[in-house]
Amino acid sequence: MTETLVALMPPDLGGSIIALLLGMSFIGSLITVAFGIGGGALLLAVMAVTMPPLALIPVHGVVQLGSNLGRAVMFVRHTFWPALPWFVVGSIVGVAIGGNIAMNIPPWVVQTGVGLFIVWSVLARSPKWLSRWPVLTGLISSFLTMFFGATGVFVASYSKSLALPRHKHVATHATLMTVQHLLKSLTFGILGFAFVEWFPFIAAMILCGLAGTFAGRRVLTRMTDARFHRALDIVLFLIAARLIWAGLGEAF
Repeated sequence: MTETLVALMPPDLGGSIIALLLGMSFIGSLITVAFGIGGGALLLAVMAVTMPPLALIPVHGVVQLGSNLGRAVMFVRHTFWPALPWFVVGSIVGVAIGGNIAMNIPPWVVQTGVGLFIVWSVLARSPKWLSRWPVLTGLISSFLTMFFGATGVFVASYSKSLALPRHKHVATHATLMTVQHLLKSLTFGILGFAFVEWFPFIAAMILCGLAGTFAGRRVLTRMTDARFHRALDIVLFLIAARLIWAGLGEAF
C-alpha cells in the first residue's frame, strides 16, 4: 500500500519526505482549528525545505484550499457572513495584481513587513482599520499570498479585529481563506502550473488535513474564549518572530 502511494507521488519526493509532509498536514490543521491560526505557516515552513521551490506556493495553496474548505463546511453555522463581500472584492483585485508583478519583489521584504504588521496587530490589541476596510485587507493579503503563501496570519488579524467568539472566529477565518486560496489556485492554473502531476500528493495532504481538523475541533470545544484569544496572540507573535528572523536573515 505504501509503495503504491509513493509510486503515485511526484518523483522529486521520497517516501520519508511524503510521510513527513502528510504528518505535518494533519498537525497544521489541528493547530489552526485549536488556536485559530498558524498551521498553514507551519506547513509552508516544512514544505519549503523539502519540495522544489517552483512547486511550493502553488501546491501549498491547493492543499490549504482543501483544508480550509473542510474547516469552513464543518463550522459553517458559525460563519460571520458580513465579513466576506468586500474581502472577496479586494482578494480578486489583489490576486490579479500579484499574479503579474509579485515575483519581482524581494521575498525578504515581504516576510519582514508581514511579520512586523502581525506584531503590531497583536500589541495594538484592536486594529480597527482592518474591520473598517475589509476590501483593503483582502487586496493586500491576496497580493502577498501569490509569492509568500501563508498569509493566513494577515487575514487572522482581520478576523481578530471583529472580536468574534472562538467558533465564529475559526469559521469566518476558514471561509475567508477558502476564497483566497481558490482565487490563488485558479490564477496559478491560468499561469500554467501543472497541477495534474501533483494531484495524488495534494489529495493525500488534504485528507490528512481534514483528519487534523476533526482532532482540532475536539480541542477547540474544550477551550474558553479568553484562553483561545490568548493562545491566538501567542501563536501570531511566534509566527511573526519567525518571519522577521527569516526575512532579515535573507537580507543580511
